[in-house]
Amino acid sequence: MNSQPADHFARGPEAETSPGPGHARWPRRVLAVVCGVILLVMMSLTVVDVIGRYIFNHPLIGATELTEMLLVSVIYIGLPAVCMDDEHVTVDLLTARMPDWIHPFRKAVLSLISVAVIGVVTWRVWVYGDQIDSYHGVTNSLRIPVAPFAWLCACCAAVSVLITLYVAARDLRRALRSS
Repeated sequence: MNSQPADHFARGPEAETSPGPGHARWPRRVLAVVCGVILLVMMSLTVVDVIGRYIFNHPLIGATELTEMLLVSVIYIGLPAVCMDDEHVTVDLLTARMPDWIHPFRKAVLSLISVAVIGVVTWRVWVYGDQIDSYHGVTNSLRIPVAPFAWLCACCAAVSVLITLYVAARDLRRALRSS
């Protein structure tokens, strides 16, 4: 439900969101490969756990813990790619009726709001990681330290803040040029 102008689709989404020639594709590919590998590992863990549980009556120990850690990792590792492509979930109930000239300003304001929200998430997840580290929090069965996962999430969210800030500045420049 995106309210992009019709010529956006003629040029393609890459032209609209790319920070510049040559340097926007490889980060997306790296993030896609990393997230794909994590999802493949999660799928394999789930298959082995289900087969072990229902066929051999012996579930894979720690499968739930590993799946939880991998799931949170894939979400936060994928967040910079979502921000890079400016592909956040949107609902265009009102924006479809707005004039075209307002869309770049609206996108810039929404990007700045996203910067603030993701910034708060970054800060709180980092603080949470510090709290977990202070009491050496680990998972129940495999005893995997939890704090590094929180710090990974905070770092990925911080990268997302920087990318979204760039997107906001880019959209604001476009809005000012077109007006």
